Amino acid sequence: MSGVLEGCAAIVTGGATGIGLAITRRLLADGARVLVSVLDKTHLESAGLDGAPYFVGDLAKPGVADEMLAAAVDSFGVAHVLVNNAGGGIIRPTLEHTEETLRATIDNNLWTTLRATVALLPHMAGHGGGRIINIGAESVRNGLTDHAVYNAAKGGVHAMAVGLAREFAAARITVNTVAPSYVETPELAAAIAAGGLPERFHVMLADAVGLIPMGRPASVEDVAGMVAYLAGPDAAFVTGQTLSVNGGSSMG
Repeated sequence: MSGVLEGCAAIVTGGATGIGLAITRRLLADGARVLVSVLDKTHLESAGLDGAPYFVGDLAKPGVADEMLAAAVDSFGVAHVLVNNAGGGIIRPTLEHTEETLRATIDNNLWTTLRATVALLPHMAGHGGGRIINIGAESVRNGLTDHAVYNAAKGGVHAMAVGLAREFAAARITVNTVAPSYVETPELAAAIAAGGLPERFHVMLADAVGLIPMGRPASVEDVAGMVAYLAGPDAAFVTGQTLSVNGGSSMG
């Protein structure tokens, strides 16, 4: 296989489902080697990635990201790119959150990103640089229905990227965030088709599409394409940016 990312070794967290699976497939198609980090090994099998290098663990827990890096080094000798995709918010009105759902939303989105990033930074600095690409959220900008707690977590991801980009620019590490609007993942499309989602969730989805001038959700491939750009040579001078993949739902 050859491509613009040939010779690149990447880690994609949450890389076997939804947006993460599309990112994994795109990076592989562009020639990269990819370690797929998952919370549950069964995700690999259902995604057809059972033969891929992988790591299983909860990145929100201390020390697990270091084990993930060790797995990547064992597989490839180095890790050039980290895609912080692992996440998943519990979307509900703010006053309906519980202590458990608050913690889960922050853990799944902010702690996973923070711990993985801190684990990879010394490695990248010691190997001449790297690319850190976070998956953020357009809802941080547009205040989407029922997303306040989720936005607290993703907003932290956005802000962290800006600080790290400046701090590690001299080490040739770029740090950027891809902020998608509502993305219709295969899993969400299946849930909608099955009719198992609460009515308020359908209201939120309608609001999300209503904010997008192009009149449709993003596809997982839309997001993966931006990640591939940031991982590639054309983005060598891009850092500290939030790149919106949003169909125009916010501009400027």
